[in-house]
Amino acid sequence: MIRSITFKIWGFLSLLMLVSWISWTQSRDLSTKASEKQENFIRLFDGKSLTGWEFDPVYWSVKEGAIVGEITAETLLKNNTFIIWKGGEVGDFELKVDYWISESGNSGVQYRSDRVKEVPFALRGYQADIDGGNRYTGQNYEERKRTTLAYRGQKTRIISQPDSILDPRGFVERNAWKGLNLTSELGDRTELGTLIKKGEWNTIHIVAKGQVLKHFVNGVLMSEVHDEDSKNRMSQGLMGFQVHVGPPMKVMFKNIELKKL
Repeated sequence: MIRSITFKIWGFLSLLMLVSWISWTQSRDLSTKASEKQENFIRLFDGKSLTGWEFDPVYWSVKEGAIVGEITAETLLKNNTFIIWKGGEVGDFELKVDYWISESGNSGVQYRSDRVKEVPFALRGYQADIDGGNRYTGQNYEERKRTTLAYRGQKTRIISQPDSILDPRGFVERNAWKGLNLTSELGDRTELGTLIKKGEWNTIHIVAKGQVLKHFVNGVLMSEVHDEDSKNRMSQGLMGFQVHVGPPMKVMFKNIELKKL
């Protein structure tokens, strides 16, 4: 009887040790995968200098560990200006960046874009919109091209303009692409806006994979575009940040992390 009990105890302890080992192994594997995933992100800004960026020094600088875009009463703009990452074109990627913007500010994260040759430091392409009043933050707006592709709270399917219209701007109405097809609602536009903190730091997270473009703010999906417009969509391009024409304003960016997919 004693020997039988002893065997049972050893069996139970062996089983307990096996379960503990499996649990530890799984935990280690998850930790390793999380670490590897995090390591795939690269920092695009060291918090000290604008090395690796192209910009107009009148409007862009480094202050308090952040990239700062600023318009003053003496430096009002005639055209939107951008600070452009010099690391080359990006195609499929994830980008995470913290931002702060003044109440009167208008800005955005530009990606898969090309240059506007006739205007210095100007880009044309997709943009994760940012504004101080949180009317547009999170939407997908295509700068100098098809304009609004998805308002905040929308999942959309984008189609091309008719063959009879050669210039994409001829298929824009009320600052939105006429080929914007709403497929589903992600949430109420105003309610989603309340999740964005005015006058504080927020986080933009862009996931661009194939023809699907997702914009998150503070971890919440704000817009999703399925771009089926083979005439106008971009599969890769330049990336940067915007300062928009308008009254004096200030925008700041930090903790800029990119992962190519």
